[in-house]
Amino acid sequence: MIIIDNTLGYLRESLSNYIESDMCQQILSKLEANNYAGEGKFVNELDGDEMSYLDMILENELDYARNVQNDSRVKELNEVYELLF
Repeated sequence: MIIIDNTLGYLRESLSNYIESDMCQQILSKLEANNYAGEGKFVNELDGDEMSYLDMILENELDYARNVQNDSRVKELNEVYELLF
């Protein structure tokens, strides 16, 4: 059984909203193929295109989470967002 950290769990859930995108599928595959100890290790393995895509997605997801006042989701997704660049 793979245990995923909360932050990466929220990220996986957010990415599932964009599954029609090839880039999203590529990122999800990377996330699912590895048992990352945390978001830092995951972000370090992303290439530039993947980081740019996640930047765009996370902006949308953070806006949504703020609008519905889901503070825990904002906190967890922001941890990944801050590591991108």
